[in-house]
Amino acid sequence: MKIAGFGVEEWLNVWEKKATYDIAQSTISSMTMQEVLDLDGENGKSFYDLLNKQKMNYGWIEGSPEFKAEVAKLYKNISPDNILQTNGATGANHLALYALVEPGDHVISEYPSYQQLYDIPKSLGADVDYWHIHEEDGWYPDIEELKQLIRPNTKLICLNNANNPTGTILDRDFLQQVVDLAKTVGAYVLVDEVYLPLDDPSKFTSIVDLYDKGIATNSLSKTYSVPGIRVGWTATNSELADLFRKYRDYTMICCGVFNDMLATYVLRNRDKVLERNRQLVLNNLKIYSDWIESEPRASVIMPQAVSTSFPKLDVPEDIEQFCIRLLKEEGVLLVPGNRFDMPGHVRLGYCAQEDALREGLKRLSKFLRQYD
Repeated sequence: MKIAGFGVEEWLNVWEKKATYDIAQSTISSMTMQEVLDLDGENGKSFYDLLNKQKMNYGWIEGSPEFKAEVAKLYKNISPDNILQTNGATGANHLALYALVEPGDHVISEYPSYQQLYDIPKSLGADVDYWHIHEEDGWYPDIEELKQLIRPNTKLICLNNANNPTGTILDRDFLQQVVDLAKTVGAYVLVDEVYLPLDDPSKFTSIVDLYDKGIATNSLSKTYSVPGIRVGWTATNSELADLFRKYRDYTMICCGVFNDMLATYVLRNRDKVLERNRQLVLNNLKIYSDWIESEPRASVIMPQAVSTSFPKLDVPEDIEQFCIRLLKEEGVLLVPGNRFDMPGHVRLGYCAQEDALREGLKRLSKFLRQYD
């Protein structure tokens, strides 16, 4: 099996720990353990009282009943039995693709998006067509193009909603058109849903609330600000859940007793997490918007209150070399757009802490002045 290098991860593995002002990440400012424990107003006392009684064995193999129940509340009609815990959303995506895709299958993947969604199917021997997103259309793909791409043997359509790196949300009406096309050939629709629009969550519709053959993957890493526990999940119908169980046994045993407990605790306190993150996102979005308006060498399709964005920078040099020099000279980290096969752009995660964002943008503008 051959697979392409994972562009974003390879970049971050080399450079992220060298940054002073990291405005490349797509997580809403990660919480400290103390911030997490403060969510219940008891400094985590009840959490630790329960944890101290647990044996550090394998725990619940596919997630505790409490975890499954909390995740199921995020959807309208998904049974807790059909939630499978995974090692982050990357584990969830890998599980779904590993279970479904066979050599010769036809797969359609939104492009660019999270690289797993097209390069894993390729590595499994699928015939993958790219469904391109278009900057001039607000980073939406064209439904007419999907009509041209879909075949009688299309097995799977892969989407990223909101999109990484652009932050664009595909609305319910658009997703319904995708579902209607998928139904004509019996295709599954896999949607990586790790980003939630925090200005108005009602703008977001999960694929599993629209389509019985929909597959939702998600995690606590982005919207919920705790990537360190590496907990994600798949949400599906019962037939797919049973299929995934078989393949899951080959990819992981469990996420661990502590991680499951902390994930359940965060989800039980999700309203407090989302309120914390809503304030941070909306505040930082205004800072970012003001910076874009004042920076002549930057333009962007503004993200819809999710944590990632994809501005275009007017710089007369290779974008990766620009980002390396920016990091070395100013301590500011971005992800160059060529890591998404989109040179000329950068991924800018504006949901760092406010002081880091302000200083990072200030230094980025200073660096851009060299071209004036």
